[in-house]
Amino acid sequence: MPPVPDAEIVLRWCRAGLDALAAAREEIDALNVYPVPDGDTGTNLYLTFEAAEQAARETAQQAGEQAGEPTLAATAEAMARGALLGARGNSGIIVAQMLRGVADVLSRPGVTLADGSALAHGLTRAAEEAHRAVADPVEGTILTVARAAADAARHRATQPGSSLPAVALAAAAAAHEALDRTPAQLDVLARAGVVDAGGRGLTVLLDAFDTVLTGRRALPRPRTVGTHTVPAPAIPVPERAAGGPAYEVMYLLDAPQQAVDALKQNLATLGDSLVVSGAGEQWNVHVHTDDAGAAIEAGIGAGRPHRISVTYLPVQHRPPEEAHQRVVVAFAAGDGLAELFAEAGAVVVATATGHRPSTGEMLAAVDRGDARRTGDVVILPNERDAVPVAEAAAAELRTHGRRAAVIPTVAQVQGLAALAVHEPNRAFDADVVAMTAAAGQTRHGAVTIAARQAVTMAGVCQPGDVLGVVDGDFAVIGADLLDVASEVVARMLAAGGELVTVVTGDGADPGLADGVARAVRRGHPEADTVVYRGGQPRYPLLLGVE
Repeated sequence: MPPVPDAEIVLRWCRAGLDALAAAREEIDALNVYPVPDGDTGTNLYLTFEAAEQAARETAQQAGEQAGEPTLAATAEAMARGALLGARGNSGIIVAQMLRGVADVLSRPGVTLADGSALAHGLTRAAEEAHRAVADPVEGTILTVARAAADAARHRATQPGSSLPAVALAAAAAAHEALDRTPAQLDVLARAGVVDAGGRGLTVLLDAFDTVLTGRRALPRPRTVGTHTVPAPAIPVPERAAGGPAYEVMYLLDAPQQAVDALKQNLATLGDSLVVSGAGEQWNVHVHTDDAGAAIEAGIGAGRPHRISVTYLPVQHRPPEEAHQRVVVAFAAGDGLAELFAEAGAVVVATATGHRPSTGEMLAAVDRGDARRTGDVVILPNERDAVPVAEAAAAELRTHGRRAAVIPTVAQVQGLAALAVHEPNRAFDADVVAMTAAAGQTRHGAVTIAARQAVTMAGVCQPGDVLGVVDGDFAVIGADLLDVASEVVARMLAAGGELVTVVTGDGADPGLADGVARAVRRGHPEADTVVYRGGQPRYPLLLGVE
């Protein structure tokens, strides 16, 4: 088997790290008590790394379109730049600066990941850059965990028989050990009974890199580490420490290095939690302060601030008179599906089947549906991989005082079922429960054509075979679309059902849906069949049973 190119390893890590942060996001949010107990560290890390992954992926796609392969240097640089531009919160900016340190090493001429020494140097540079980015470094935080990982990686890289997987494992193991020691280093963690949230996020990313290299899955952390509970704090944490700064101010800044050095000194007098990451003339600035205007003016004095964000740190409560406002966002895999969702009252985002929409796309759709940015939000991702992205978007909305819920729809037909029972005048919680129940009671299936040979749950398929999908797994292999579709519906109806939904894809034979309806009438006359034009690519039919 040929070796995996270095750039591909970075790309795989970006995707694996994003998936791992999605899974750990709520846990990390619950651990968040320092520097401000605002419960958003996991969400901020996810959004930051999402920007890094998207930038790296786009760079690879551009290289492919030009009939070339992405280089390690270009991929690492894109990852670091994406993280800088998309960094959110204190922890996100620190991780962005760490990725900048890694990219600085991987971008050097002749560097390769082959023996693990580049990873060790990259982690060392990452720890150094993160420490420099923080105005007042504190032990027991992500900085401590990063330094421990770097030290272990550097030591392992000098040992006989060192390899990239060995160095990665040493770094991950040391990070976990350092994380477990954080409550002994920071009183606020010990009082709350938790480990550091940012440090936990770093262990997730290091575990993901180990998984990419070895296929080994990270073991779930125990619910307790010594006396330190994971994930929920052991004692209630106030919304904001008494006397603490009232605002979080963030902005991107175009400015020379010397101006940024002066800016740091200026901002340090205005507040705390100061982190400035970046390089060259592009920076990301974060500070907690009582004087948001002065923090922004300081940026203007240093250069050109843009994408300015000011967030009130205590939780904001929405006035009761605005509670009835609600926007539902649905992702549609075809033009016909988009029309169906829009007719049901949803704000629609068109997305190809299998495409993972970004958090930004989801938030932009929410803003289109609610220009005042005050109403309740329900998100229908309608794709399995999009569910954690939707959860991150909902968490971001909640930080701005909005009620937001994700209906975990993993298929288009589940989204249709949820919208069918949506009632905008119903209480928010009751509406969410009804929509969730309708989606959960809808089995989903599909038929598609195999593009290549592959091993599936139903056996080995060949190019051109018809594949039947039941609840996300390939369950049927055949030669005829109608036969396979009828078998898929029969299997879904075996557990009972009252309504069969058939959604035709782009270019599907009109007689195909009619044939499925006839098969339902023959085998299950008690079930009704409804047919919609979906227009989705790749799947001639999407199927649902309620």
